[in-house]
Amino acid sequence: MSVTASLPFTQARLDFARIETKNQGVVPSSPNFTLICGPDDYLVGRAGQKAFDTLAADVTEELSREIISGFAGNVDEVEAAVNRFREAVQTMAMFGGKRAVWLKDINFLADSVTGRAESTGVLVEDLKGLLEGINPDETTVLLTAAPVDRRRTFMKWCEKHAHFTLVGDGESGEALAGVVLAEAKAFGASFGPHALELLLAKIGANSRLLIEEVHKLATFAGEGATITEAQVAELSPNAATGDFFEAAEAFSSGDLPRTLAAFKQHFFAGGDARPILAALQNRNRLMLQVRALIDAGEARLGPRGIDGLPAAAANHRDKFGEAAAEKSSFNVFAQNPWYLGKLASAGRLPTLRRLIDNQHELIVAFEEIVQRPKEQEEVMRDLAVRCLALVEQTRA
Repeated sequence: MSVTASLPFTQARLDFARIETKNQGVVPSSPNFTLICGPDDYLVGRAGQKAFDTLAADVTEELSREIISGFAGNVDEVEAAVNRFREAVQTMAMFGGKRAVWLKDINFLADSVTGRAESTGVLVEDLKGLLEGINPDETTVLLTAAPVDRRRTFMKWCEKHAHFTLVGDGESGEALAGVVLAEAKAFGASFGPHALELLLAKIGANSRLLIEEVHKLATFAGEGATITEAQVAELSPNAATGDFFEAAEAFSSGDLPRTLAAFKQHFFAGGDARPILAALQNRNRLMLQVRALIDAGEARLGPRGIDGLPAAAANHRDKFGEAAAEKSSFNVFAQNPWYLGKLASAGRLPTLRRLIDNQHELIVAFEEIVQRPKEQEEVMRDLAVRCLALVEQTRA
C-alpha cells in the first residue's frame, strides 16, 4: 500500500503561488480564443466553468451561450464534435449581440488511440482553421481539454496563439499541495503543522476528494481558523489505502475477530481474495522494514511517527537502486513518517520473526487460492488464524 510521502512544503507553497499567479486573468485580450488544459479533468473542468462564467458575463441572451461536448470515443465522434463547434461559431447572435461558445471535455488531444489517429489529425487541423477565423468581437470561444499531449503541433500552436492556461502538473505532491492550499485560501482557512502533509497521505492523488475534504475541514474548523493535524486525523478517511483498508488494518493490528469479520464482509459482497492479499503484503512489507530499522537502532517510534528516517535513508537508499527516488510501497523511505508510526503503534509492531512468517504465509495463501479458486474465503480465514492466533505471545 502506497501513500504520499513527505513533501517539500516550502517549495509546494512557492508552486502554489506560481500556479495562482499563472491562472489569474482568464479573459483573453488579443488572442482569438482561450484554452485551459491539464492532466486532471476535474481541475480543468472547474477552471473552465469559472472562466466561462467570466468570459460570457456580457452575453446576456441565454440562446447566445452554447456549450458543446468535446468528449469523443472514436474518430466519428471527433468529427461530430468539430462539426457542432463549426456550426456554433458560424452562427450569428440574435439582435446583433455577442455569442459565447465553450467546447468542453476535449479528450482527443491526448496521447491515445483516437488522438493518434490520422483522421483525428485532419480534424484537429480543421479545428485550428476555425479558431484562426474567429472574430473575438463577435464570438468568445473557450476550449477545455484533459488530458493533452503537449508535444503535438496543435498544442504548441495554441500556446502561442491562444490565451493558454495549464492547470496543475499531474499527481506530483507539489501540484496536489498547491490545489489544496488554493482551496483552503478561498475558504479563508489555513493548515497547521503537518496537517497538509497528513491530508495528502490519507487521501492520495484524488483532486476531487481532496477539494471536498478541504471544504469539510474548513467548515468544521470555522471561518479564518487553522486546520489542525488532529482534525485531519479524525475527520478525513484513509482513501489512499483503497477499498481494503479495514481488512489490512485489522490484520496488521493483530485483531483476529475483527480480521475475520472484515474478510466475511468482503466475500459476502462477492469480492476476490487477491486485492486483499496485495494490501496485506504491502503493509507487512513496510512493517518488516520498520521493525528492522528499529531493531538496528536506526529509527524509533516517536510521538509524531517514525523518527530517524532521513538519516537511515542516507545509509540504505542505495539498496533500492533506481527505485530509491520513487514513491512505492517497496520503499519505506518513500512513506509518510506519521503513517508508518500509525502502523507500528496500532499493533504494537510484531517481532521480525513474526513478520517474516506472515510474509511466508501470504505466499502460501496465494498459492492455495490458485489451487482452490472456489474456496478463497476459507483460505483467507485459515491465513488469519495461522498468523494471528498466537500473535499476543510473539509481540515485542
